[in-house]
Amino acid sequence: MPLCTPAKRFSYSLLTAATIALTAPALAANAQEPSSFAPVVITDDFATTKSRMENEKAGITKRHQDLLESRYDLSDAPMKNETMSGGKPVQAGIRVKLPDGVTSWQSLAMKPIGEIREKDLFPGGFFPLPHPNHPEGGMLFPQFEIDEINKQEKRDLTRFDLDYDLPDHFLPDFPAAIYLTTRPDLGDVSQGNLVTIMNYYDLFNGILNPKQLDGLRLLLTPTPQQQFNLTHDRRSALPSRGVACLDCHANGHTNAATHLVGDMRPQEFRHRIDTPSLRGVNIQRLFGSQRALKTVEDFTEFEQRAAYFDGDPVIAVKKGVNILERGSQVHAMAEFQALLAFPPAPKLDVFGKLDRKIATKAELRGEEVFNGKGRCSACHVAPYYTDNLMHDLQVERFFKPRMINGRMASADGPIKTFPLRGIKDSPSYLHDGRLLTLADTVEFFNLILQLGLTEEEKSDLVSFMLVL
Repeated sequence: MPLCTPAKRFSYSLLTAATIALTAPALAANAQEPSSFAPVVITDDFATTKSRMENEKAGITKRHQDLLESRYDLSDAPMKNETMSGGKPVQAGIRVKLPDGVTSWQSLAMKPIGEIREKDLFPGGFFPLPHPNHPEGGMLFPQFEIDEINKQEKRDLTRFDLDYDLPDHFLPDFPAAIYLTTRPDLGDVSQGNLVTIMNYYDLFNGILNPKQLDGLRLLLTPTPQQQFNLTHDRRSALPSRGVACLDCHANGHTNAATHLVGDMRPQEFRHRIDTPSLRGVNIQRLFGSQRALKTVEDFTEFEQRAAYFDGDPVIAVKKGVNILERGSQVHAMAEFQALLAFPPAPKLDVFGKLDRKIATKAELRGEEVFNGKGRCSACHVAPYYTDNLMHDLQVERFFKPRMINGRMASADGPIKTFPLRGIKDSPSYLHDGRLLTLADTVEFFNLILQLGLTEEEKSDLVSFMLVL
């Protein structure tokens, strides 16, 4: 598909004809040059916008579903006797489909990078994953999250224009277990519940100190957001109180809710976000996949002031930005987040290495590959399996830039090293969720880093990552 020239390219989701109607002078002005700002005045009434987008929904959904099915095997095929820490089965096998004319992953990995690029042999599932409607974007929640929040709070996170896209069996445990750095003796303190504003006090009173308890309250308090707010420029049927931090980071972990980063323009270059887990925040030194925010306090404040509104402070004021007080509110929220621990890993010793007395042969071989031929430990350093740095994988070496359902696949730039502790609990993988299983991630890095791993080495790597 031909690329758009900068002069013709709209730079913001709300500039598309599918989402708003602008006055003729405003439309002409925006057509001449890209803008970093969204339009503030909406000229269509809400009923007209809602009706139009509901009518477009089926076509948008089919286009995205066709893309997913062309890229992946979406069947429910779990591993035998392998579950996440909360008991949900872990999906097995490579789900990314090989390109036409390629007979095996081993044969693909042996091809020169230039040949893969020129013959267009880069697997579709290794390309950036678009938002279900990339020109529109915005927060999207799995149905199980929507249902439970609606049940407990009578707050509806349903969008009238879009549904979440990935099948539930590829998503994390729900509700996820909560482990605390301060009380490891308690195990899962959620007691199998999704923690909300309705039950947090009963669950945590007597476990947290007053400041931490108030921080949790704030993380569970809904505030206006780009798609969920009280204005006509929303994507919920009724005026909405908004979303809470832990609507995406459910139980301090993740439910794989998705969004677009607010850091870049134009719209087609914005990355889809696979919500990262908040477990282990206390050992991390970078926050945001590319922002490189230096503290969890910075991250918490940035999310409320900017990321909730696609990084547009003008729209934030219009829709109801929640200005947090840094010295008390932000600090209390950050203090609770810093208590969220990784799940237990009984096969790891105090240095984060395998205990040779209880590890299997496959796991031990996988650890050797991880630290050797696989080069994983160059970035993912024990005991938490992160180096707290950013790295550019230069994936664009393998393909020619192209538009994929509104997402420009080109250079992604540097991405932070996410911790691998508890990684089996956090599908899907990579910053945008393009890799559905651990086996997919191994094949991806085997190709991108030109590692030349054997089938046994790849299998052993998966075995090792399952015990982290």
